Amino acid sequence: GRAFSGQSFSAQPALDTDPDKIHPDLFRDVLRAMPPRHLAVVAVPDQFHYDVLKEAIAANQHILCVKPLVLRHEQAVEIEHAALDRGLFVGVEYHKRFDRRALLARADYRAGRFGEFRVGEAKMIEPWFYRFSNFQNWFTKENTDPFTYVGCHYVDQVYFMTGLRPVEVSVIGIEGSFPNGNPGWMWTSGRVVFENGAILQVIDGLGYPDLGAGSNDQGITMYCDNGEKGGMIKHNDQFRTVSHCYAEGEGPGGSAFNYINPDYFKMVPWENAGLKPVGYGYESVEAIARTAHRIESESAGLSEDEALEHRRGMIRKVDAQGIIATPANSSVNELVMEAGRQSIMNDGRTARITYDDPPQVALI
Repeated sequence: GRAFSGQSFSAQPALDTDPDKIHPDLFRDVLRAMPPRHLAVVAVPDQFHYDVLKEAIAANQHILCVKPLVLRHEQAVEIEHAALDRGLFVGVEYHKRFDRRALLARADYRAGRFGEFRVGEAKMIEPWFYRFSNFQNWFTKENTDPFTYVGCHYVDQVYFMTGLRPVEVSVIGIEGSFPNGNPGWMWTSGRVVFENGAILQVIDGLGYPDLGAGSNDQGITMYCDNGEKGGMIKHNDQFRTVSHCYAEGEGPGGSAFNYINPDYFKMVPWENAGLKPVGYGYESVEAIARTAHRIESESAGLSEDEALEHRRGMIRKVDAQGIIATPANSSVNELVMEAGRQSIMNDGRTARITYDDPPQVALI
């Protein structure tokens, strides 16, 4: 098609396969058939990440994994060590890290221009029509919830910008039923306390109106101070100042009037064949893919032992830089996910995170 001019894809299973026939183990065969140290993309429901990640590492593949990496901190540490042992790069696709507004805020915050983060609120409400999608088969109470699925974006963003670690998490959920009858948490309200006492309130859900102008509702506000003056970071991530109203056709939810986000992920015309992917969503994926490629290309020609040590050294540099999320530099998110799941399954009780060796999560 126009989007990928001159490219081809090999679907597994083939696109003409009976859709009622499932292939739960096919991914293992595909991974094992790949040449070593190519790139495996893990984009499956949250609760399956851990098993697929282990298979990809066993098959000697670099990895791009959608957020959150896993749902338990000890699993993140295991993945970090197993991958590094083989010199395999694992990038976690927290694409909001590549949003220019987040990068600017990170630079200004770390330069002391806002003062210290004190209190904030964030929201990400996904569309109502998600309830009629494949979500109804896996987004169930025992597996995940809106705070885990999308709230992790803004918890990561606060940590990414400020470097502050979360120490307490409480999440209250509102239960509902999907069209197929499966029970799920449809709405959540979470509170995250950070090590300096700052508080972030996060609301998430599957319920943005299908006829609304935005494809979802999202944003973050952080209030700061330096003891003498107040500071503020306010990002309206839903409305990026572009509005389109169509005379023919509709937007993603069925409305004629739409807020357009040109900054996240779009395919646009350009001077060459096909369409060009643009936006921080693409740049996040590109950065992970290019990093894996660079690690391989710069290790080429070395002896096996030298190449392994060189790959490990490059991975540690990416960890330390802290722009691309990795198991080593973003595992506080797994602590928050673990704490959030404990809290929501225990009527909103607060879960405390302690940074012992190893870090611990416990209800209080």
